[in-house]
Amino acid sequence: MTGQPAHWAVVPAAGVGRRMGASIPKQYLMLGDRRVIDHALAVLLGHTALRGVVVALSPDDTWWQDTAYSDHPRVHRVAGGAERGHSVLNALSYLSQLARPDDWVLVHDAARPCVRAEDIDRLLAVSGKHCGGLLAHPIHDTVKQADAGRRVAGTLPRETLWRAFTPQMFRLGPLRLALADALERGALVTDEASAMERAGCSPVLVEGHSDNIKITRPEDIELAAFYLERQAR
Repeated sequence: MTGQPAHWAVVPAAGVGRRMGASIPKQYLMLGDRRVIDHALAVLLGHTALRGVVVALSPDDTWWQDTAYSDHPRVHRVAGGAERGHSVLNALSYLSQLARPDDWVLVHDAARPCVRAEDIDRLLAVSGKHCGGLLAHPIHDTVKQADAGRRVAGTLPRETLWRAFTPQMFRLGPLRLALADALERGALVTDEASAMERAGCSPVLVEGHSDNIKITRPEDIELAAFYLERQAR
């Protein structure tokens, strides 16, 4: 193959976010004057290195049509699956019709509205020298390991612990194979890096800003609004 590999983004957005306790999926909640997913897509679509974005949606989704980017020419829609891994794999299968196996794919959570373009710049620059990588942040708190009764069973060495963020960047072909194998074997993979680790890849941790939070609970909306306002200033 000739030419430099292209870069694409995949956004799994088929989840319902039960922990939010809201009447609509968390990615469609209003955050300021836009929906949560619109903030995330704005950063991805605004990045000149990304050729397009594939969004995986629930077949029963009735909210996507009201988002800011539902008709954007660089946004492609596919059906999501029962779990995150199934949604990502569906998106990768679709993307395989448009992209090369050695193209890079950045998988980003729809519920991470505060990701910064400068962190994506750093991810692109660093991960391309490895088998892949992910935005992350070192843990500074003391971390306790609990037993079944929620008693402290030990203290973990925080010097080696990082919080995994997104985007997570890997080549299309290897990531598709790794996810398919993990799902077929019923392996527990909570993110793309987990699947690639099973396949023998050691992704590089690329330090990003700690405000790249995931909307999980109701109080996270207010915190994300604060972070976005601070970024705008």
